[in-house]
Amino acid sequence: MLTSISITSLYVLDQDQALDFYVGKLGFQVQTDQQFGPMRFLTVALPGDPGHAVLLELPAPPSISPEIAETVRDLVTKGAGGGHLFFTTDDAHKTHATLKERGVDLPEEPVVQPYGIDFGLRDPFGNSVRIAQMTPPPGA
Repeated sequence: MLTSISITSLYVLDQDQALDFYVGKLGFQVQTDQQFGPMRFLTVALPGDPGHAVLLELPAPPSISPEIAETVRDLVTKGAGGGHLFFTTDDAHKTHATLKERGVDLPEEPVVQPYGIDFGLRDPFGNSVRIAQMTPPPGA
């Protein structure tokens, strides 16, 4: 049976710009950067979680038709491309400050929620990113 999710795909409009953001600003590491015919297979992962990679994929053939690719690109730029990443951190306030120092556009301050402290942002393409410092469940 299934045992884990190893790669999650996220549409980006420029893979080099995606590398700058995910590696240079968020702290990911490049896991795979390989050319497969017309497609660049580019995955990144957090240093402490190498078993969960994110495929930074261009909406383009051969995975989708040229017509659909144009629609997907338009949806991604509007923040409606379906790309969402959820991360956890040990300290939401410290992570927020570090990302701000690295030049990440942070439209939200950390907010206390019933499940912990979190904040959200968008990558340069419009994909949603949420970062949370989870509160342990009662009795844990």
